Amino acid sequence: MFDYDFHRQKPIGNFILDFFCHELMLGIELQGLTHDWEEVQEKDKVKMTEMEKLGITVLRFNDEDVMKDIDNVLLQIVAFIENFDEQKRLGG
Repeated sequence: MFDYDFHRQKPIGNFILDFFCHELMLGIELQGLTHDWEEVQEKDKVKMTEMEKLGITVLRFNDEDVMKDIDNVLLQIVAFIENFDEQKRLGG
């Protein structure tokens, strides 16, 4: 279906993305219970700002959604890739 290479636990600057595809400039972050902690939320904000500066889009999913609703998670990732492919096809 798609031919994109995702790397797991990819270092980007001072951060690590759970999954990253360079060609798509797409990071995928999985959020567990620790992401409810204020300290972790502050670090996530800094991380997101840095990723945006680098032109990286980050899709975030809760661990629970991955475990209980993986089809919806995959649909969101596929939608991003389809949009990327369409933009590339149109030259944008």
